[in-house]
Amino acid sequence: MKSPLLSLPGAVPAEGRDEGVAAHYGDLFREQRALADGSGFVDLSHRGVVTVTGDDRLAWLHLLLTQHVSDLAPHQATDALVLTANGHIEHALYLVDDGTTVWAHVEPGTQGELIAYLESMKFFYRVEVADRTEDIAVVHLPAGSIAEVPEGVTVRETPHGRDLFLPRDGLEAYAAGHGPAAGILAYEALRVEAHRPRLGYETDHRTIPHELGLIGSAVHLQKGCYRGQETVARVQNLGKPPRRLVFLHLDGSEVHLPGHGTPVRLAADGQEGRQLGFVTTSARHHELGPIALALVKRNVPVDAELIAGDTAAAQETVVEP
Repeated sequence: MKSPLLSLPGAVPAEGRDEGVAAHYGDLFREQRALADGSGFVDLSHRGVVTVTGDDRLAWLHLLLTQHVSDLAPHQATDALVLTANGHIEHALYLVDDGTTVWAHVEPGTQGELIAYLESMKFFYRVEVADRTEDIAVVHLPAGSIAEVPEGVTVRETPHGRDLFLPRDGLEAYAAGHGPAAGILAYEALRVEAHRPRLGYETDHRTIPHELGLIGSAVHLQKGCYRGQETVARVQNLGKPPRRLVFLHLDGSEVHLPGHGTPVRLAADGQEGRQLGFVTTSARHHELGPIALALVKRNVPVDAELIAGDTAAAQETVVEP
């Protein structure tokens, strides 16, 4: 869905999964600095929006999601996953309950499959699931922002900022009074800096939550009965995940960033060495320079010098081996 904010001065459309919103508005580093200072906003109106209403909504979602939500207090934000039967990550939900409705935003284009799964699990529960993507736009305000929120708008507040579920027909008016706008590249650079994984970037068809450090933040260990729970418990209690998320400081002399899927190897082995992982997201940060997240095999030494493609990379531990 194409955002009306692409008509703002300097807007350059994003490509790939983030198509539909602006990659930037002419000055990537200025936009990053503004967000880091608690100013401006990010247009996330391309993300899917799903709501669940009904008296049983929290008890029902508690049975389906990895997070403990049966007693979720009104206006308390949380993250949750839907796993496959084998414990692999299938959906990621960023949700909040406003007292009558659970609001969740999800990766662009994934809401249809998520809703189909939820609908298949309704049985006799008093719940209604709706796709609100057409009429609700997500807008992100960075941590420290003092921007006002329009009356009646649901807010999801986390340490990283506030996500507003804003009526889509009010998006342009809100942007006019709450600039400057920052593009998705600025948002992504700060996400990488904060080591925050994203579905479809840090995940593939076999990713389990432990590999990304999601135990606790999105997976509650003191509950069961959800799909994939057996794998979560087994890895937590009896083993280690096969891979782990790492943060990379990339060689700043390279012109191009290594893209998603770029092989990661030991620097000592060179480009002909055995592949030990892959780059998941790379970004240019206003202070740190070129940075990335990557998934590597668990047994890669934490002090090993790496290369991402042909780019030297110093690793920083995110998930302990």
